[in-house]
Amino acid sequence: MNKISIIAVAIGAVVISSCSDVKRTPGKVYMPDMAYSRAVETYNDNRELQAEGINYNAMPVAGTVARGEEVIYKMLKDTAGTYVNSAALVSPLKARLSEADYTETERIYLINCGICHGTKLDGNGPLYNDGKGPYPLAPKNLVSDDLKKMADGTMFHSITYGKGMMGSYAAQLTPKQRWMVIQYIRMKQNGETPGAPVADSTATVKADSTATAMK
Repeated sequence: MNKISIIAVAIGAVVISSCSDVKRTPGKVYMPDMAYSRAVETYNDNRELQAEGINYNAMPVAGTVARGEEVIYKMLKDTAGTYVNSAALVSPLKARLSEADYTETERIYLINCGICHGTKLDGNGPLYNDGKGPYPLAPKNLVSDDLKKMADGTMFHSITYGKGMMGSYAAQLTPKQRWMVIQYIRMKQNGETPGAPVADSTATVKADSTATAMK
């Protein structure tokens, strides 16, 4: 039998085999949990999973850092004394806000903070609106004397975990953006414009419990 005949016979066998209606039994699954994993939606109610002993809460593992993140905040919310000790934190942003950074930070502030603290940072945002809004109490005046005395680190801690009526903004703002917002607030407090040196607000602030909480 020549080579052509051998090839023809082989092709015919493959065709017949592929067209066969013989039922095949799949092999054993090595990792059934992966092969038949349950689809989980991020925003689903996970109580059914927990009732089955599946510990899933859609939260990142402790210590997880977002890809590309430049600043890692290691102080935990519930650790004793962290609010007071946060006054010792120093902003890693050494350079003053450029015009481009100032414009971007102002945009971030207006989106995330302006609705409560107002465009003028005086606490008279739309939610308060001179007492006509849904909030009965005015949010914190960010250009007041007590906020001028607040350490940058304490302000950062408050933005990260929330304080008083203000919730956490850790999910909305990266650590770098939080520091940028603080720098923006300092410039507003001092009446500075982009290009002018940013005052070192931490130089005259003692790391004690006298810092006033942000609402």
